[in-house]
Amino acid sequence: MGVVLRNLQKVVPLRRARLRRDVDTLRHILGVHKFDLGVICVDNNRIQQINNIYRKKNVPTDVLSFPFYEDLRPGKLPCPLHRDELNLGDIFLGVEFVMKQCQEESLDLHGALTVITAHGICHLLGYRHETEEEWTEMLQRESYILSEYNRLTGTSGAPDEEMHSGEVTVTVTAALWCLLLLFV
Repeated sequence: MGVVLRNLQKVVPLRRARLRRDVDTLRHILGVHKFDLGVICVDNNRIQQINNIYRKKNVPTDVLSFPFYEDLRPGKLPCPLHRDELNLGDIFLGVEFVMKQCQEESLDLHGALTVITAHGICHLLGYRHETEEEWTEMLQRESYILSEYNRLTGTSGAPDEEMHSGEVTVTVTAALWCLLLLFV
């Protein structure tokens, strides 16, 4: 199965081949390479519209995930009954939003998109961050994914285990950017 990668924005130049390769590596790490996955890159206007419609938040964001399996427990892979159910869902990447964050923090856009995509895939696999316990579980999973990504691709960066202690409650975006600083 494969990745459907669509770039529906013209604001930020993207290296689609690299993003596709990174998404394939993430799928391999998670053991979901037999499942289809949609990755749609959009600008701030489009991600804001989607965020407003589905989350009632009228602001742009970095990533929105729409799982095919809505009741999946974190860490459990889907058990499709039919071939046409080999689908994880779709991830919308707010690449303009991410680019602005990268410019403010002097970070690499494509590295940031890899971290944000890992976060989106975790949502497709049932991970949530509505409570501190859920957030800690998701952050640990993302840390593992990005450590494996670094190992497989030869990129540098090591996780800061103190960041994962769960003693401090931070916003999702802030924590993702902390992960990004560690792994890119």
